[in-house]
Amino acid sequence: MEPTVCPWCHTEIVWDEELGPEEECPYCHNELKGYRTLNINIGDEENDEAEEDIYDMDDVVDDEQTTDLANLWGDEVELKLPELRTLTKYADEGNDLIQYEEGVEKQLDLQEEVPECPHCREFMILTGTQKATKDTFNPVANAVSGADSLLDAPFYVQMYVCSGCFQVQYNLSEDDRLRLIQNLSARK
Repeated sequence: MEPTVCPWCHTEIVWDEELGPEEECPYCHNELKGYRTLNINIGDEENDEAEEDIYDMDDVVDDEQTTDLANLWGDEVELKLPELRTLTKYADEGNDLIQYEEGVEKQLDLQEEVPECPHCREFMILTGTQKATKDTFNPVANAVSGADSLLDAPFYVQMYVCSGCFQVQYNLSEDDRLRLIQNLSARK
């Protein structure tokens, strides 16, 4: 089967011969058949009315248009609305959001890892580390090695807070990640 080049990301796509070509690029997830080209011929015409007609796109009808352009960015905008409402609420109380954004940028520059918020896609700020002890943690048995637990306490989790919607996320610390990988890769 002949390779296809995605018109959006210019990546060569080689399809599985059994499955055949699909309608969506596997890399950028854009519609392959939805790529539209608009050709505008601009000549040496001196007629101002002709030039205005060239740029007047209200009368152009694309019979092949399959995408509803009214809802093209709908999902992404809906994700951002709660964040904007939250920040707007605090701006109304006399807080300076420009100073806030500058402070967020300075804090993010100091972090080794900068996770993205799964809710609004803003960057998350590392606010601290929390220790899980035997008193506060009930471990799950390790089915791979037969050990008592998958991860023994004490271990540490890093707490991140989203700078936009203030959602909280926990990640296992670097040393404890390695310990979990070793526990899961150990054999009986």
